[in-house]
Parts: sequence; structure tokens; C-alpha cells
Amino acid sequence: QLQLVESGGGLVQPGGSLRLSCAASGFTLDYYAIGWFRQAPGKEREGVSCITSGGSTIYADSVKGRFTISRDNAKNTVYLQMNSLKPEDTAVYYCAVETYGSSCVALNYYGMDYFGKGTLVTVSS
Repeated sequence: QLQLVESGGGLVQPGGSLRLSCAASGFTLDYYAIGWFRQAPGKEREGVSCITSGGSTIYADSVKGRFTISRDNAKNTVYLQMNSLKPEDTAVYYCAVETYGSSCVALNYYGMDYFGKGTLVTVSS
């Protein structure tokens, strides 16, 4: 059974850091593109970052230079290192898998095949 489980969210002060994890089971994630998406209260879900099966990485302009996506194939886990966090980064963060297509590299959540349940990140003093 395919499953994605996010963890690592929490409350952090502005300027702080968090590392989110996305653990996969039921499939080998390095065969697919894995994306991170987020949804703030009252807003539409938006793309944050994507890592392709070939290891290419894509970032939204709003997080470029602050967030880093990476993958540990041995642990079947994708990470999102978030530095210099801002209050506007507050959201529920989801990881998602795309089995075929180009939605991940376009940071378009519509075409992603399966989402985890999310982890809440709150940036506040």
C-alpha cells in the first residue's frame, strides 16, 4: 500500500530553521518525482519544491535560497530543509508523488498522484 508520511513540523521563530521529512512506503521513491506543497489558511495549495527521479531540483521563487530539497534513497525519504523562515511560510506542508508527467517540475499540485496528510509549520514570535 502506497503511503507518504510527513513529519518535522512545529512552531519556530522568524529566522529559524526546520527540516521536514517525507517517508515513503509501498514504493521506491527514487523512481519518481517528489514534491513539497503547502497550504496556508484561506489560500490555495501552492508548490514549494520538487526533486525528480534524476535528482534535479526546482524551487518556488518565494523559497529559493532558503529551502533545500534532498533525498535519501537508503531511507526512502525526501527532506525539505527550511532556513530563514518567515511568518508567510506558515502553512500545512504536504509531500506528494508523481508517477508520470511534468506537474512536479511545474510545481503544479493538480497533476500529482498521491499526497501525504501533511505537517503544520508555524512561524511566529
